[in-house]
Amino acid sequence: MRSISRVCDVSINTVNKLLIDGGNACAAFHFEKVRGVKSKRVQCDEIWSFCYSKESNTPSEQKNIGRGDVWTWTAIDADSKLILSWMVGSRDADTASLFVNDLRDRLANRVQLTTDAWHVYLNAVDDAFKGDVDYAMLIKLYGSPAGSTRSPERRFSSGNVIGTKLKTISGNPDLDHTSTSYVERHNLTMRMSMKRFGRLTNAFSKKIDNHSHALALYFVWYNWMKLHKAHRTTPAMAANLTDKLLDWKDVIEMIDVREREDLLLRRQVVRAAE
Repeated sequence: MRSISRVCDVSINTVNKLLIDGGNACAAFHFEKVRGVKSKRVQCDEIWSFCYSKESNTPSEQKNIGRGDVWTWTAIDADSKLILSWMVGSRDADTASLFVNDLRDRLANRVQLTTDAWHVYLNAVDDAFKGDVDYAMLIKLYGSPAGSTRSPERRFSSGNVIGTKLKTISGNPDLDHTSTSYVERHNLTMRMSMKRFGRLTNAFSKKIDNHSHALALYFVWYNWMKLHKAHRTTPAMAANLTDKLLDWKDVIEMIDVREREDLLLRRQVVRAAE
């Protein structure tokens, strides 16, 4: 943000305000437009980042104000590559429940759902879908080469996957299509597209609100502007949510419309008070 303010020769407060306004507008746009999606297969996952400081370096009294580890939950349509739902929070049962309920509300039909083996999904999916879903877990089995020891230098590398196990939870999922490959590949896209997710840098988010605003901008860009190589259209177009390719001028228009609506609302409140 500071580099952008220097390049554009504006105050960092101006950049920050644009981030907030754009984030709010994009979050509202996603909430309104990604509805009634006719999906067949959905994959869910969580991606780690942190805000202000890592969990181990964050005092307990500061963890309640959005500091420490932050998890972004995402649900992707395996065919259109549309991000159906996303949520920022902890990696706990409460956030899982909110996330899966939001996902359910955006779907138009019964789907096949695949998640990893994180146990909080079990109750969250059961409570949200009430059994009206073909749900399976992909369980990865980790190990290390014989005779090797895991050194501290490898702490940022994932374990060696030596196999997978598929587990049917509810319904009748097609195990040939039980996979989390697309949502895990999207995790890489997020890390490559947003410096806030980069490891071993000082570009991490300092405020949880700005972290969420940046994600809201990213998901509108990914769903509505970025041409996906799989089908050479945007995910939103592939999911039949639109036939228009959006650009950043449309986001600016969203911000202007929201500001006009907020101004009109404030005037109505003042008149009512008078």
